[in-house]
Amino acid sequence: QVQLVESGGGLVQPGGSLRLSCAASGRITSIYAMGWYRQAPGKQRELVATITSDRTTNYADSVKGRFTISRDNAKNTVYLQMTSLKPEDTAVYYCTAIRLAEIYWGQGTQVTVSS
Repeated sequence: QVQLVESGGGLVQPGGSLRLSCAASGRITSIYAMGWYRQAPGKQRELVATITSDRTTNYADSVKGRFTISRDNAKNTVYLQMTSLKPEDTAVYYCTAIRLAEIYWGQGTQVTVSS
């Protein structure tokens, strides 16, 4: 099992920045990829960004150029730096990890972009 704990969510004004963190624990060896998904009220959960063990990244078109995903393997932590935030970025953000064909999810952290 892999446990994921997110932190860093909150309320921010449009145009502002936030950094989300996700710490992995448990059976962390052989984690292939980690990433972030989000789910807004009334909408399906959607991919935000992923990063593999060799640091290959992938982003949703809606966040390209504004969000940056990074990974600290020594700390077993993945980060999501979010800039130029928009109201439509408001959602619960979930950390995810893929290990040996299994997907693990964190409990989610709320991000609200509002003036």
